[in-house]
Amino acid sequence: MHRDIERLLARIGLTPRGESTALAGGDIAAVCRLDTDQGAVVVKRDAAERLAGEAEGLRVLGEAVTRLVVPEVLARDGEWLVMEALAPRGRAAGDEVALGEGLRELHAVTGGPHGWHRDNACGTTPQPNAPLADGRAFQRERRLLPLARACHERGLLDPRLRARLEALSEGLETWLPDAPASLVHGDLWSGNVLHTDRGPAIIDPAVYRHYPEVDLAMLTLFGTPSEAFFEAYWNGPSPDDWPRREALFQLYPLLNHLLLFGGGYRGAVERTLDRLGRD
Repeated sequence: MHRDIERLLARIGLTPRGESTALAGGDIAAVCRLDTDQGAVVVKRDAAERLAGEAEGLRVLGEAVTRLVVPEVLARDGEWLVMEALAPRGRAAGDEVALGEGLRELHAVTGGPHGWHRDNACGTTPQPNAPLADGRAFQRERRLLPLARACHERGLLDPRLRARLEALSEGLETWLPDAPASLVHGDLWSGNVLHTDRGPAIIDPAVYRHYPEVDLAMLTLFGTPSEAFFEAYWNGPSPDDWPRREALFQLYPLLNHLLLFGGGYRGAVERTLDRLGRD
């Protein structure tokens, strides 16, 4: 075991027992489960700035929701983060409803401009969060245009597709209403939702304030939430423009995947732009 983590555990009064066990989901950071004299913990090693943003996000989410489980941050120092270990189980009846109600509770936390007081990261991609009063401007200036530029500079986005993204970004005010900024998880793909003995849990956040559909669009992009989830979330019928918002807010994670993993995601970006063009 690394001496730094031994010292960090000792600082919070924990003594390790045995060897650590690597956990799935460690493609970007090293993540392991470790038994201690006071129960199991999860230890994560990553760039210090990314871990600082994650630790803050977990604390913010933990204060904002009562209907979802958020792992407690026990300690952080430099490139190390120690968190409460959750007890996983299979999906249970009622989990989808609980997740929908929990996200509705989270997104009801509104106030302030779109953005966050610090930048964080979505995967390994730096996520600029400098606040803007208008959500359309934030989506354009902090999300779509920076990633379109980065993908183009790496040869992953041809000039025609980049021009389509820029035209969409410049035209957001013609159809997307401005709205109060909700607290969002920020990276809510299905792998960041766990089913535990205490109910559904959310992990690995990249929090900021923006349109709440940011989280819903990520869930539908990489998973298939049930009707029960949406009924619990909307607490009634979905808004008429949900399909268009879904496509819009899927563009950012798709561009991020294009940037991180290469040209296999270019077709998905173009198909999503086609969806927006038809609506």
